[in-house]
Amino acid sequence: MTKGFALTTPLYYVNALPHIGSAYPTMAADAVARYYRLRGVPVRFVTGTDEHGLKIERRALERGLSPKAHSDEIASGFEQLWQLLSIHYDRFIRTTDPRHKPIVREFFERCWQAGDIYKGRYSGLYCVDCEEFKRPDDLYTDEKTGQSFCKIHSKPVREQDEENYIFALSRYQERLERYYDEHPYFIQPDFRSHEVRNFVAQGLEDFSISRANVEWGLPLPVDPSQTIYVWFDALIGYITALLEPDDEPTLENALARWWPIDLHIVGKDILRFHAIYWPAMLMSAELPLPGCIFGHGFLTRDGKKMGKAAGNVIDPDALARQYGTDAVRYYFLKEIEFGRDNDFSEERFRAILNADLANDLGNLLNRTVNMVARYCGGVVPSVVIEPSDPLREQAAGLPALCAEHWESLRFSEAAAAVLYLVRSGNKYLDTQAPWALFKKGEQAQVEQVLYAVLESVRIAAVLLSPLIPALAAEIYRQLGFADRVWENLTWEAAQWGGLPPDQPLRPGAPLFARLD
Repeated sequence: MTKGFALTTPLYYVNALPHIGSAYPTMAADAVARYYRLRGVPVRFVTGTDEHGLKIERRALERGLSPKAHSDEIASGFEQLWQLLSIHYDRFIRTTDPRHKPIVREFFERCWQAGDIYKGRYSGLYCVDCEEFKRPDDLYTDEKTGQSFCKIHSKPVREQDEENYIFALSRYQERLERYYDEHPYFIQPDFRSHEVRNFVAQGLEDFSISRANVEWGLPLPVDPSQTIYVWFDALIGYITALLEPDDEPTLENALARWWPIDLHIVGKDILRFHAIYWPAMLMSAELPLPGCIFGHGFLTRDGKKMGKAAGNVIDPDALARQYGTDAVRYYFLKEIEFGRDNDFSEERFRAILNADLANDLGNLLNRTVNMVARYCGGVVPSVVIEPSDPLREQAAGLPALCAEHWESLRFSEAAAAVLYLVRSGNKYLDTQAPWALFKKGEQAQVEQVLYAVLESVRIAAVLLSPLIPALAAEIYRQLGFADRVWENLTWEAAQWGGLPPDQPLRPGAPLFARLD
């Protein structure tokens, strides 16, 4: 049986409710999953929450809750937001799931038996927010106080010195570098790969995989007085998530159908864990490595880093409720080049939605459906469109082009290619002027023009459906298709000629109301 395509978001830390930084990669992963499902490929889309560690222990204490009660509340917040954003995941894994513990234990045992875990003293500057010991180049120092701060969180790091169990990462230096050479697509985009390789070239250091004074975590199999380091635990969650509901929780069962993962989508701030620690851990456990680790960029707002103190955090829940789910999905996946840092401006957000969804796509559908009602009795014209027709000619190569973009995670380029067809449709209408042809009594030409435009809108709906599933479904509804046709849609529907002649249209409200 062919494995299909398996992909993951990060397992999000439950220190706080989700924000745009977690919504962004999840919308991207959902769009990729929708694309592969359209292609008829079996998909396993994994998301979830990482719930152990000192930071969660402290946050729960601040709120007067147990770590489990706190984690339950935040995990529920993630699930609710994913529902609002039309995220159709296949598995939502929580690292507090009882079935995760035996998988972690079995994975740990493999690394232990390989001789890659040893007991030793570990000291350094530790960032609680990152749950990570920091190198000097990961820090900056306040000149007045001499205090060192984490560059990512701008919070003070603390000196930590304790006896822990340590993973021998340094043993995997050459093997990792060789793997990067032999698998150039393993870390994407290319400039992120260069960042990781430069870091590895400086020399890898062994890292602690246990904590002596953290109660909220899984006990270390060889020493229950210590708990497993949150990152070692969380990464293995990608494997636990692959268990079927009735499976006994064993590593063999978890790996049987979907491993290795084809695509991990992660933020650039956790790329090292996924592109260095994780493959080394898998090598130690003698397991295949994922196909690709894709590190996306950060979002700023109006040129400034987002933060609660600055009061400029983007709330994806509020944004989706104000503008609509598909509007949020469209802007962040079409307007932002995936992989790069980018800036969010609400003014630009509204301008893009007005231009692309209201003026271009929505207006093309609305005016064409209305003209069919006026000139063709509200049914799809029964005509033959020649291959030389400009819209048909342009649409012909679009499915293959968009497929190439989707499979390279170039969402912006895929959407732009489809929008070019949509804009061509609007220009085609203006140039052909079916209203003028109707006045001249040239009914056959009127029908040729309107069918060509309707068909190009239908194809656009198919190709944009991974980004804007609800709006694409509404286009199909207004074109007269039954719900079952939409529900069984495949990528092949993007070929020319899928709009049945004599099908009654179902005009509705404007597809996307212009934002004033």
